[in-house]
Amino acid sequence: MEEAQSSDIAAVGDRVQISLLPDGTGSIEAVHPRTSVLSRAMRTEGKRGAGEALREQVIIANAEQALFVFAAAQPAPNLKMLDRFLVTGEKSDIERLFIVVNKLDLEDNSAVRARFGVYEKVGYTVLYTSARDNLGVDELRALLAGRISVFTGPSGVGKTSLLNAVQPGLGRKVKAVSQRRAEGLHTTRDSVLIRLEFGGYLADTPGMRSLTLWDIEPEELDGYYPEIAPLVGKCKFNDCSHHNELGCAVRAAVESGGIARSRYDSYLQLRAELEEAFALY
Repeated sequence: MEEAQSSDIAAVGDRVQISLLPDGTGSIEAVHPRTSVLSRAMRTEGKRGAGEALREQVIIANAEQALFVFAAAQPAPNLKMLDRFLVTGEKSDIERLFIVVNKLDLEDNSAVRARFGVYEKVGYTVLYTSARDNLGVDELRALLAGRISVFTGPSGVGKTSLLNAVQPGLGRKVKAVSQRRAEGLHTTRDSVLIRLEFGGYLADTPGMRSLTLWDIEPEELDGYYPEIAPLVGKCKFNDCSHHNELGCAVRAAVESGGIARSRYDSYLQLRAELEEAFALY
């Protein structure tokens, strides 16, 4: 089926209709419409993940909120990667997006808060945590309670320790399930959905080294930056790329300090990447 080749027909978080088979297994008969889809582009030709053709990999369907976890230090936060995660989150139609900054005990707090204050100014909620010092753990638990949440970020940011602090053994449980699902696949890309003791479900994903944007055209990208989107209609040209055009309201906002230059630079970098990808395909 063409649909199956271009995307995942059923994924973690999907609500499905099944029929039970005599041997005790089940068969999916229908997948209900999704309210949100967090996904990324994956290469599929040749060995798994090694080819050139792109398809959609659904990380989770029907999540109510996404928490993007980065470390204050060790590893140093890659803010361009965070911007990529946020664009993916904005595209997904997930209702609530959060940034979790872990390992606050390893860095000067004022420096960390200044670095991530850019995102608070945009309107994102930033939760500062330390699994070692139990900082922000109660707040994180309250965010997760009663909701379907995706909890993701790059490798090494302390997700397992943070999950263990939220619910004893949760990080180890998630990791064990992930390893079982990966057996025979030679990959750790799959998400898992875990029921939380205090209510709700958590979809944890393995540490992501990359996140290639899916189904976003270059001229659409500005709509997924909350601080850029309201200014697009004020640009002199309808097809403004916000790069070097005259009368660009976005560039004017950057010059006046209304838009952080770091966010603007990440927008330009992502747009160039998308333009290159669309030129190839």
